[in-house]
Amino acid sequence: MKVVKAEEAISFVNNEDSLMIGGFLTVGTPELLIDELIKQNKKNLTIICNDTSFEDKGIGRLIFHKLVKKVITSHIGTNKETQRQYIEKELEVELVPQGTLIEQIRAGGVGLGGILTPTGIGTVVEEGKQIIEINGKSYILEKAIKAKIALVKAKRCDYVGNLQFEFTARNFNPIIAMAADIVVVEVDEIVPTGTFGPDEVHIPGALVDYVVIRGRK
Repeated sequence: MKVVKAEEAISFVNNEDSLMIGGFLTVGTPELLIDELIKQNKKNLTIICNDTSFEDKGIGRLIFHKLVKKVITSHIGTNKETQRQYIEKELEVELVPQGTLIEQIRAGGVGLGGILTPTGIGTVVEEGKQIIEINGKSYILEKAIKAKIALVKAKRCDYVGNLQFEFTARNFNPIIAMAADIVVVEVDEIVPTGTFGPDEVHIPGALVDYVVIRGRK
């Protein structure tokens, strides 16, 4: 784990890259890292996330600034700009049931090829996908999802990169940290190793590549 400034952390992102971004609406979303993506004008990104938040908050700001070419997500209902760009064919949107999406990401993180789910059987979700029957029940084969970079927001980290979250801000963050080649974490504070015990670690430092501390110049 290396502590860096936001500018350096986002310098690892290239145009056309795939990014997983944590958060549920704006809870647990790395706003500072999103600010820096906008500042550095990273373009044509594929964003994998729970939702696209609002036009002026969180992941929605990436949509508003037209930095995203495709979003793989579960919910766009709170962001009119995402809807507009999708309708006008300015943005590709792949809608995935929330439970299916997080399981696809988890599968990518643990090295599985995919998951079998009954969710979507008999709907447009199954179109073009492989259907597998087990014990008389049909399942859709959904392939595992990975990304080049995961942007995570945590409450604190210790000196070796172990992370803690606060309440529901944990949401997608621990799972996406498993499924990306590079993990960049925005934290509110860094504390000495041992401040929180092993059973209080939500993401082990072994998964963390870079840490950006909010408010540190």
